[in-house]
Amino acid sequence: MGGEESKPKLLSGGNPQIPKGDGDAPVQAYITAMPGWKHDVGHRIDELVGRVVPDVQKAVRWNSPFYGIEGQGWFLSFHCFTKYVKLTWLNGASLEPMPPVDSKHPDVRYSHIGEDDDFDEAQLSSWIRQAGGLPGEQLF
Repeated sequence: MGGEESKPKLLSGGNPQIPKGDGDAPVQAYITAMPGWKHDVGHRIDELVGRVVPDVQKAVRWNSPFYGIEGQGWFLSFHCFTKYVKLTWLNGASLEPMPPVDSKHPDVRYSHIGEDDDFDEAQLSSWIRQAGGLPGEQLF
């Protein structure tokens, strides 16, 4: 019993379908279900956020892990696409330097990590530190 039946369904781009939930457990379920190289990226992001913002709150919403500070809101989420993992900086327009990818929402910026991209831990740590100190989004 269990086996393949207990694995989350992978949606478009290899994004795991994980039920909405609060805390570390649903985020870890999402990361565990991330396919191939994306799993390593998700694990590294989660580990980095936990190291840089030790009091971070975690949740899964809309099949994406979210990171925030209690009372301040959410500052980061990520989502699997076919060729990259998309990091959504919910207060990204306030970060220095701004993450490179525009959004239709004026406060939001994105960064992408592809299979062969350099995982720039120093830049990501800086953005995480900055974003964790800013008011976030009260999405839910």
